[in-house]
Amino acid sequence: MTAAGTEAGSPGRDGTWEPRPAARWEDAFLGGNGRHGAMVYGDPADDRVIVNHHTLVRPNGSEHARPPRLADRLEHLQDALLAGDTTAAEQFGAEHPLLWVQPFHPAFQTRVRRLPSPVDRRTGTAGYRRSVDFATGEICASHEDWQSRVFVSRADDVIVQCITGLGLTAELTLDHALPGAPPRLAIGRSTALTADGARLALRAGYPGSDLAYTGVTVARVDRGSVTVSGEGIRIDGARTLLLLTRVRRHTGDLDLAEEWGALPYADYETLLARHRPLHGTAYERATLTLHAEASERAMAGSELIRHPDSPALLERLFAAGRYHLLSAAGALPPRLTGLWTGDWDTAWSGAFTTNANLNLQIASAAAVALPEVSEAHAGLVRGQLADWRDNARAIFGTRGIVAPTHTDGESGHNYHFQRAYPHHLWTAGADWLLQPLLEHAETTGVTDPWLTGALTEVAEFYEDFLTRHASDGTLAIVPSYSPENRPANASWGTINATMDIAAARHALTTAAGHSPGHPAATRWRALADRLPRYRVNEDRALAEWAWPGLQETYDHRHLSHLYPVWPLGAINPYDTPELADAAHRALELRGAENDSAHGHLHHALVAARLRDAARVSNALSAVLAGDFFHNSLMSAHYPSRDVYNADAAHALPAVVIEMLFQSTPDRLVLLPALPAAYPSGELRGVRTRFGAHLDLSWSTGNATAVLHPTRDARVGVHAGERLAVTEVATHSSAETSAGTPVALLDLTAGVDRVLTMRPR
Repeated sequence: MTAAGTEAGSPGRDGTWEPRPAARWEDAFLGGNGRHGAMVYGDPADDRVIVNHHTLVRPNGSEHARPPRLADRLEHLQDALLAGDTTAAEQFGAEHPLLWVQPFHPAFQTRVRRLPSPVDRRTGTAGYRRSVDFATGEICASHEDWQSRVFVSRADDVIVQCITGLGLTAELTLDHALPGAPPRLAIGRSTALTADGARLALRAGYPGSDLAYTGVTVARVDRGSVTVSGEGIRIDGARTLLLLTRVRRHTGDLDLAEEWGALPYADYETLLARHRPLHGTAYERATLTLHAEASERAMAGSELIRHPDSPALLERLFAAGRYHLLSAAGALPPRLTGLWTGDWDTAWSGAFTTNANLNLQIASAAAVALPEVSEAHAGLVRGQLADWRDNARAIFGTRGIVAPTHTDGESGHNYHFQRAYPHHLWTAGADWLLQPLLEHAETTGVTDPWLTGALTEVAEFYEDFLTRHASDGTLAIVPSYSPENRPANASWGTINATMDIAAARHALTTAAGHSPGHPAATRWRALADRLPRYRVNEDRALAEWAWPGLQETYDHRHLSHLYPVWPLGAINPYDTPELADAAHRALELRGAENDSAHGHLHHALVAARLRDAARVSNALSAVLAGDFFHNSLMSAHYPSRDVYNADAAHALPAVVIEMLFQSTPDRLVLLPALPAAYPSGELRGVRTRFGAHLDLSWSTGNATAVLHPTRDARVGVHAGERLAVTEVATHSSAETSAGTPVALLDLTAGVDRVLTMRPR
């Protein structure tokens, strides 16, 4: 066993454990390979594993929806808004009914009930231990002679479970009756005995649809006997029980013999040996150590989360966040619930919410060395570009692409909106969703041609859309929308949202930069130059709307207007100090509204870019001390573990990265916003956007960074406010004037550079 194994003692930083089975599905330990997901209770008496799959979305009518055809009314709306009608956008598409995307749901649970029950639930489970090993993806539970081991194979795309126990007697069923399951699911079952066990299948047909999903399980036993019993099988006197499970969404009927036959025929250890290198190589690329107390590292997760100030907690949550992010991303990037749910009534349809949540969840992917996550996100975007083109044509009458704010992973059509959430007016989405892929390309040094093509299409949209002007001659972005906020004195749909300005400028200049020979590149740059400047309001804050007369609404969970700070970096303390001060003032004035986890962590990401360690610390504390984490170390959307949601779990590693280092293609910032609570530590194996791997270590008053370049680059180096770069192991030129880097490094592929930092 590795660090998180079933042996007593510390789980290290690469796992977590619990002294009792999960009583709620929210506390079940999680496994996944980016397609299949498993939620493991680890109960010796009633061993349940909830089976998930990224493709399982329930038809609700929206699968046939298309974006509304509103382009012929756009000019009238623009005229009205520019003339001062602050509510004009409320009628633009008002006849369109609100449609939720197809909701994500669980498949069923494999259920092994031991006969008779070995656990007296009144006295608990003395000697019990449940653990998950992040480095292997293996989830183990043990009690006396019983042990259960589960993982989701990356090699064979199958959920694998092995149960051992002397003289095991149990009943196995595939149980579809999970909370919220529709009463009219058409359930069909099949059971067939084999020479070494049995084959089970469960087919669930969606009400009113020709779509269905089918789960198949092969059960193999060592010794003992197997008989058909009720809706499943009974195992008597077995030494081990091996279960292999897959699920597939489909139309019509599947050939069950073919589905069963496609499952691998191998023992548990062989299957695990095939899986471990694929998972472990990805997980182990990057590590964080915060020199926590050994006694705190040894705590069960449920105990450790009650110590929000412990470095051991942040260390473990960083590891858990990378593990869950890797496990949830494959066929698709993570949903609002990652890859997991135990309830058919998932909040917000368990969708991909793209105006904040998805980008926050995957924000660390490039830096924490998880290209698998970036590639999953690329798959989602690339697979929906045709739908994004439909959105642009139908709603705006333009070429190019416009992204939706919600998707179920199948459709990219923009049909989810209503009066108070006019998502159909949001034009910044394509630029926002392509930005993580640009960061990935900068990290690797390779830009995929399809990404260059997508950047071109965003620029083409703006070339067609940006036709109206303000009285000063600058372009007016109209209609405009700052998710999901509104001015205090106007409606949601308005003019010149700061996020829209930033997205348009970034999209046009980035497309021109990636396609310098394109016939329109010069026009795109000229168009970007005509966009309005950012506005600083009477509170000395970066305004959310750069249009005269629009008043701020500060108490809101979204920070869309700070898009030019994070992730774009167009506003920063080095190149645009005055705008950075205005952005910082906007952050100071921003409220937390309903205490959404994504709002707090978005706040921390922006604060880190603005070098505000105290504000990063406060935002982190709001999440760590707010009871946001379940015992599984998956998170909730609201405090007190309200609404299962992956935002905090997956975004937290990005906050850690941003407070420890930041990079662009020509800049490295070391320890820009380190909270005082973490005076020493090591971050190893992370990636920069100028093509170097970084190992960083720090202690009170000292820090060392080692760069391992994979390509040549020239990089300006900055350090935190209390640190100065005092030694560079190879030649560099020092700079001391305000706003310039403390060192300029000429990096050569394969030649390491060592930087030493000491107090100023």
